[in-house]
Amino acid sequence: MVVPAPGLPARVRIHEVGARDGLQNEKSTVPTAVKAEFVRRLAGAGLTTIEATSFVHPKWVPQLADAEQLFPLVSDLEAALPVLVPNERGLDRALALGARRVAVFASATESFAKANLNRTVDEALAMFEPVVARAKAEGVHVRGYLSMCFGDPWEGAVPVAQVVRVCRALLDLGCDELSLGDTIGVATPGHVLGLLTALGEQGVDAGALGVHFHDTYGQALANTLAALQYGVTTVDASAGGLGGCPYAKSATGNLATEDLVWMLQGLGIDTGVDLGRLTATSVWMADQLGRPSPSRTVKALSHKEQ
Repeated sequence: MVVPAPGLPARVRIHEVGARDGLQNEKSTVPTAVKAEFVRRLAGAGLTTIEATSFVHPKWVPQLADAEQLFPLVSDLEAALPVLVPNERGLDRALALGARRVAVFASATESFAKANLNRTVDEALAMFEPVVARAKAEGVHVRGYLSMCFGDPWEGAVPVAQVVRVCRALLDLGCDELSLGDTIGVATPGHVLGLLTALGEQGVDAGALGVHFHDTYGQALANTLAALQYGVTTVDASAGGLGGCPYAKSATGNLATEDLVWMLQGLGIDTGVDLGRLTATSVWMADQLGRPSPSRTVKALSHKEQ
């Protein structure tokens, strides 16, 4: 039953991260052909932005070591296919395959910057500067990921002003959009609104922001709704709730795309996604991985069909 609520956007763009963030933490190796089929099925379900892979060194994320093999298998799709690039070498690899959307990934905290990139926050920003500049010169869209925006497993609560400073720095480098990551899933709605308001006071428009919530404490949908009420219209989610973070062991799964779509459909918000086809895709992928999907909506709808 569709019952709209006031003060919400008419349409939300889902930034699907299942094929990248969702699979990067898998213990078993997912065959390239299965990854490609996953991306193609996600596109068939109506998702228009599907993060395909990451051009990081295979030593650091072995699950995505097949980026060169995977990207050509899906590059004919009409969906936007952003890829992660940690440095200029990663950008070279992505551009050589025709990638037109890339992302860099920074941290709001020193501890995670050290764990993830072996650099300080400012050293990481300096590393990204030529990457972003070259990408923009090539006419490539650049997304900036910012991890640990709400809490850090080593440092605890992260001051809002600290997050705002790194967000502002990424935008000043030339990033077209930012994704605010609740990497360990500790955010609550008031905290989300507080950060978004602080960013707005520093001239950061809601249209330049996406949100990326993990569901560690069951708060991902509540936090998403708070962001939508503020004016954010881009939400990261992972089909079937796949994913974690290999460098933050307390990071559990991402917000499930199906759970997000169920809520948005009930609010009358357009996503362009066919929930039935998306659920079938996640059930198929769960079979490939040999375990059930953690998504509540996938469980409910697939049980209903049996």
